[in-house]
Amino acid sequence: MATKIADDRQGIQSIEVGFRLLDVLASTNRPMMLRDIAKGAGMPAAKAHRYMVSFLRIGIVEQEISSGRYDLGAYALNLGLSGLGRLDPVRLSGPILDALCEDIQETVALAVWGNHGPTIVRIVDAGAPITITLRAGTVLSLSKSASGRAFSAFYRSPYLKKMLDEELREAAESSDTAITTLRRQLEKTLTEIRTRGISRATGSLTPGINGFSAPVYDHSGTMVAAITSLGAVGEFNVEWDSPLVKTILAAARALSERLGYRPNADTLSA
Repeated sequence: MATKIADDRQGIQSIEVGFRLLDVLASTNRPMMLRDIAKGAGMPAAKAHRYMVSFLRIGIVEQEISSGRYDLGAYALNLGLSGLGRLDPVRLSGPILDALCEDIQETVALAVWGNHGPTIVRIVDAGAPITITLRAGTVLSLSKSASGRAFSAFYRSPYLKKMLDEELREAAESSDTAITTLRRQLEKTLTEIRTRGISRATGSLTPGINGFSAPVYDHSGTMVAAITSLGAVGEFNVEWDSPLVKTILAAARALSERLGYRPNADTLSA
């Protein structure tokens, strides 16, 4: 769905000026005195007061009786919740995935958590000579794929651990390896992934194919998707500090921010 972007058409300047006050309140995350709001918005306190009176009347701000401090009101919360309800990571990922594919010249995809685990829902094919056998609806391994490892490291679900245990049990039986050994190996891998903020798979799921996958978060800090890039061994840089990794992380950060996430210093850092 296309959306309009603000241009130079004539608007109502007083509305734009007033929203500078709301932006100060929203970015501070605490009740504020009028003088501090006005200073943050770069306007005289008397002028700011007139706007705040109108905002109080419609309920977009509220004022503490004891201290006189202002904060965002119930109507602001309703607007925020309504906006969040319209945020769809699959829809919003389109332009971001297209730009990422064009930038890195590798196939990229978006995975979400489905009924059977990490599931590919959107793919942008770079058209490389080697075809990546991946399609929408593909369910990925939690322990072997880049997308699956991203969910194993960052996603919170009561079902994930059970599914991961079942996958490791099957792997232990087929490889005649102790399941405790596989668990230790995977936990070591997941620890590194959490440290790096991005997962990596080097030909462990599909021979000859490497991948990176970065988590995407919503406004509550919950992982809701993973942006994954895949490429052929020998051409796809798998170094943790490569420009490729930084570009994928930046794309995941951009989609997370579109979903209302405000990252801390230790999350989604490139």
